[in-house]
Amino acid sequence: MAEKKVKANLKMKIKGGQASAAPPVGSTLGQYGVNMMDFIQPFNDQTKDRMGQDLTVHITIFDDRTMDWRVVGTPTDDLIRKALGIQKGSGVPNKEKIAKKLTDAQLTEIAEAKLIDMNADDVVAVKKMVAGTARSMGVEIEG
Repeated sequence: MAEKKVKANLKMKIKGGQASAAPPVGSTLGQYGVNMMDFIQPFNDQTKDRMGQDLTVHITIFDDRTMDWRVVGTPTDDLIRKALGIQKGSGVPNKEKIAKKLTDAQLTEIAEAKLIDMNADDVVAVKKMVAGTARSMGVEIEG
């Protein structure tokens, strides 16, 4: 089988189980001439267990108007904010730190959730990546 020619690579943030023909999905996919229902129905079925969570989706659209897509999961910074119950990170993380600290247990939990999205196969490596994201938000790690 010949390699399909890629027409576009898209990244969208969509709430799990809640994709619809309304923007951003409809307007974005519509401009490439693909059948948006070929995406909406399977996406909602695949993500109904993560209803309402912000998920990042990578969509590849081909010249023959077909597409491939994969759910990348919840962004690391969103998981950190949720674990700490904060709205946002620090604007100047190297000077101002967030009052709450991320425990090792929370760090491990986030790393395990992100393991499938990362290009690493051990939790220790992913924990280091998550800790780096936390530091860039002004969040300190306990222990």
